Amino acid sequence: MKLIKDKLKNMRITIGMGTNNFTMNRGSFRYRQKIEKKVPLYCIKTEENPDEIRMIFADKERTEMVNAICRKAEAGWQIQITCPDQSINRFWLTMKQNHESFYGCGETYSTLNLKGEKIRIFVAEHQNTMRIGKKLIRTKLLGKHPEHVDRLTGYESYYAQPAFVSSGKYFVHCDVRQYCEFDFRKEDSFTMYFQEAPSFLMAEAGSYEALSSILADKLGHQHDLPDWIDDGIILAIQQGTDVLKTKLEECRKAGIHVNGIWSQDWCGCRKTGFGYQVMWNWKYDESLYHDLPSFIQELHQEHIHFLGYINPFLALEKDIYQEAKAKDYCVKNKDGEDYLVKITTFPAAMIDFTNPEAYAWYKNLIKENMIGIGMDGWMADFGEYLPLDAVLYSKEDPAVLHNQWPAIWAKLNREAIVESGKEGQVFFFTRAGNTGTIKYSDMMWTGDQHVDWSMDDGLPSVIPASLSLGMSGFGISHSDAGGYTTLFDMNRSKELLLRWLEMNIFSPLLRTHEGNQPVRNVQFDTDEETLRYTAFASALHKALKPYLREVRKECIEKGTPMMRPLFYHYPGFEDEREEYLLGRDILVAPIIKEGALKREVRLPDDTWIEAGTGKLYTKGTYIIDAPLYHPPVFIRQSSQWKDSLITSIQGKEKFYEK
Repeated sequence: MKLIKDKLKNMRITIGMGTNNFTMNRGSFRYRQKIEKKVPLYCIKTEENPDEIRMIFADKERTEMVNAICRKAEAGWQIQITCPDQSINRFWLTMKQNHESFYGCGETYSTLNLKGEKIRIFVAEHQNTMRIGKKLIRTKLLGKHPEHVDRLTGYESYYAQPAFVSSGKYFVHCDVRQYCEFDFRKEDSFTMYFQEAPSFLMAEAGSYEALSSILADKLGHQHDLPDWIDDGIILAIQQGTDVLKTKLEECRKAGIHVNGIWSQDWCGCRKTGFGYQVMWNWKYDESLYHDLPSFIQELHQEHIHFLGYINPFLALEKDIYQEAKAKDYCVKNKDGEDYLVKITTFPAAMIDFTNPEAYAWYKNLIKENMIGIGMDGWMADFGEYLPLDAVLYSKEDPAVLHNQWPAIWAKLNREAIVESGKEGQVFFFTRAGNTGTIKYSDMMWTGDQHVDWSMDDGLPSVIPASLSLGMSGFGISHSDAGGYTTLFDMNRSKELLLRWLEMNIFSPLLRTHEGNQPVRNVQFDTDEETLRYTAFASALHKALKPYLREVRKECIEKGTPMMRPLFYHYPGFEDEREEYLLGRDILVAPIIKEGALKREVRLPDDTWIEAGTGKLYTKGTYIIDAPLYHPPVFIRQSSQWKDSLITSIQGKEKFYEK
């Protein structure tokens, strides 16, 4: 505890007053603030005993005062900042650091190590039109530069959490509700900025595993998942029962291990300028999906599960919205009208979860219209869009509830499953999050990646996104194989889909997405090669089931993330964002560059077996051949899983490459 105690005793505090100006456009928030007062404080009194440190801070004239009470907790130190002056709404807390690296803060896509960055903790739409527009203009003028990334301040995140882990083997988690920032740009200190008097926990341990365990005990452990999710691939197939039946027959002939069908348009579709989108009316569309409950039962006979889609919005032109409007269940604007939020190209109404009747009504839609017809899971999309100028049923300030909204949404979905008696049988996955999401959401997916190779938005971005989630306490995540967002000249190539499938074999869930413009994207059944590679991916993922189950069990019980950064077990890899560990024993170095048939791999200090060839490697940097069917994957020689993993991987490679 000495490290944390020293940081607390040398803490600096600045206070102030300010006002915010947030404007939202399609879930992206432009933030401006005006600081009206900023006053540095000095510690004028310290009282210390083994279990408590009390400090009083004041300005030079001793007209401004702040109290800091640091109490020893079971896991570390609990710190509470209080200020007698209720008009103070800005707090800057600065602590010393010794050339540390920092990780977490929710989900980051363009980098993993936050050293040298400032990150804002405010959930928002990661994909915004301004940033996409700049990317497209840059590509037109300068050509493709997939390695380009902006400063972290140029990005927003679906999942933002006021928690970080340091390479000094401690973590900080802040119990705050409003907008905040963590600034790691200085070499000798870091600053946490809050808009409310903060309370936070600091805990240290001898290993990252121990820190993950403490964080899980603090924030919540994840839930066990249905056994069938490891039995192959969940394929995105849309456009109705007839199309599903035709494509499933293709899958049978190709030998694809299909454990699930994900039909996001189960409730209907709309065709917009953005693409083929879901009609947000949460009951099955009888014109597309004839007698869907009976069809789902037919699928169950073949051990194929059916997944759908839902979000907190309602389509204005449909009957469920008319019912919500009549019952006054929607979030309001300042004129008392339903707040219509524009999503891509169309407006939609948002359910007010602070209204207990509306909350119960929406949950019942899931229980009756989804679980009730036999659905086995769904994507619980969005959660980031609560406007800060909205008027809520509870009269609470939306600025306070904005970051909590994703957790409230996840809680509603979790309760629907529990109250239906379907725990461990039905699951859902979310993209938005903040403190509280972990204990409710079954799994994250990394959102709407571009169908390209870009470091900040395409295939490579999935790796730091998953690893930063894991370092934030959310250890079970996956991505849309093939990506989602297709715009302008951006189309999914066959190579991109196959390499993305290849990477996602070695992840907690293997699932595809057709994208927002399916006809412009290569799909799993585009030709014989894609069908064959999908069969390979599904078979290999299924072969990894015993190992995946064990790694998931460890995550659920101990908080250890399934996908881990190399530094988690091996020092010296603090900046590595292109390789990862799946559990303790599999090192994955995906192909993330277009046209690449080999890649440089850095191996940490251990003895490794290249899974495809059986060749032994030790610590060092190597150029590894990586044609299709031979992903660069290494097994730790001392692993108890060594023989079964190598047999599984080599067997599938040799069978499908013929």
